[in-house]
Amino acid sequence: MLKQLKNQILYCIIAGASIMPTTKMFAQNGAITPAMLEQFKKEVQAYPQATVLRNAISNNSIRQLSINNQNKYQIDDNFTYKVKTEGITDQKNSGRCWLFASLNVMRAKTIQTHKMKEFSFSQNYSFFYDQLEKANLFLEEIIRTANKPMDDRTVEWLFKNPIADGGTWAGFVNVANKYGLVPQSVMPDTKQTESTGAITQVIATVLKEDGLKLRGMFASKAKPESLQNTKKEMLSTVYRILSLSLGEPPTKFNWRFEAKDGKYSEVKEYTPLSFKEAFVGSDLSEYVMLMDDPSREYYKMYEIEYDRNNHEGINWIYLNVPATEITPAAVASLKDGEGMYFSCDVGKQLDRDNGVLDLNNYATNELFGITNTMNKKDRIITFESASSHGMVLSGVELGQDGKPMRWLIENSWGKSGHDGYLVMTHDWFNEYMFRVVVDKKYLNADQQRLLNQKPIKLPPWDPMY
Repeated sequence: MLKQLKNQILYCIIAGASIMPTTKMFAQNGAITPAMLEQFKKEVQAYPQATVLRNAISNNSIRQLSINNQNKYQIDDNFTYKVKTEGITDQKNSGRCWLFASLNVMRAKTIQTHKMKEFSFSQNYSFFYDQLEKANLFLEEIIRTANKPMDDRTVEWLFKNPIADGGTWAGFVNVANKYGLVPQSVMPDTKQTESTGAITQVIATVLKEDGLKLRGMFASKAKPESLQNTKKEMLSTVYRILSLSLGEPPTKFNWRFEAKDGKYSEVKEYTPLSFKEAFVGSDLSEYVMLMDDPSREYYKMYEIEYDRNNHEGINWIYLNVPATEITPAAVASLKDGEGMYFSCDVGKQLDRDNGVLDLNNYATNELFGITNTMNKKDRIITFESASSHGMVLSGVELGQDGKPMRWLIENSWGKSGHDGYLVMTHDWFNEYMFRVVVDKKYLNADQQRLLNQKPIKLPPWDPMY
């Protein structure tokens, strides 16, 4: 018995020794070896000012340490062309920048056209129907794909993204054309629209459970009309959640506005659709989206599947052209006093305190002794950069050669930054601007012709989604 135990112990020791990793095995497996760690440590010790830098970086904000003070106070308020508007909006803790940007473009035009003292559209009203329509789109697509397995990439994407508070210009167009618009005073924000994360999560959970139920009904050979009736009941629940959280959307209302001269307009009764007709117009199809995505072939039309909010609406469709060809259209629009929906990777090199977007705002590379050589295409395909925020392109300063030097952006973060605005250099525009929505009359003849192409449809998991 004792001899058998000794043999077992000896076997374990030999076996353990045989699987103990050696430096050679580390190297063969591509793993980090003790020798490598020792080398790294020596290289850090040999790095200039390593101790000083470690003390500074480990106890302070990287942004504060790397900020370029020479840039910090170089803010110029002079712009050759600037869109006139009144007041700054605040999306608070929500992902509705796309909706604020879209409505703020229309807001400036409405204030100018009707000579209003101030005015804002209701973001809450539009958001209500955006969320309801997204819920319907999800449930419809769950029914359509019910014959596919759960690990099908489309089905998987749907369940990962049943609803969201984000969007693009296309979502604004879909909701505005179908449901109209109302003034902010008629349906103001609530606590839930000011911080949309909680309510969006509630609806997302409900939809995921509903999606599984619909798939189960399909597997049990339920008839199409039964699926649709069940979907209708599910949407009624979503409507109730929205109504209790955001308020009941108005179907008609009386309204008047104060003009710049202090006089008030006549009180009139409106429906949301008649209000949109009176203050925005009946059709938004004259606007087109220009995109600079060097990871895709230029001079082509593209469409991203499921990047819409209602079942029958338009997806996000855009003409892909270099930034150098977006610039003239944007300048032409601003010369006419028309701001534009604009989206970019706002977090890159943003001095938020001063409201400046400049490639030289932060010297992070110098702080750590690193280099970043990726171009715009590289940043897109590695998911290092993508459009993260929608705002209004509202001004431009032109140099003596007629080319842009810097741009003015109306933001929706309240009075933060430069009194609610951001100032952007043209170099930053070229690197981190992604989308601009302009009236197609500002496109050149070649771009106008390109709009006639049938869009190439991209999947919803495309890097630029």
